Amino acid sequence: MTLAELTEKMKEGAGSKQGFGNTVKFSTPDGAIFIDGKQSPPVVSNDDGAADCTIKMTLSDLVDLIGGKLDGMTAFMTGKLKVEGDMGVAMKLQSILR
Repeated sequence: MTLAELTEKMKEGAGSKQGFGNTVKFSTPDGAIFIDGKQSPPVVSNDDGAADCTIKMTLSDLVDLIGGKLDGMTAFMTGKLKVEGDMGVAMKLQSILR
């Protein structure tokens, strides 16, 4: 799955969710996916701006995380996922991404 395809999938999923009050950026070597959770529903884009929480991982691991094949906590504990900024925001994402 490409970054553009994943971004579209996340846009579709976010359309039925409520805002969560923060901004999050998934940063991959292939580009970024930015979620503005201050809006309701959250707005998903490929902006590479500053965020309350930045999650760094490879695109393939991000695809697995969004697809439910990779557990976020396991990814964090094994070093596949790195969090910069507010860890509490990262914890909120579990309900947003499912």
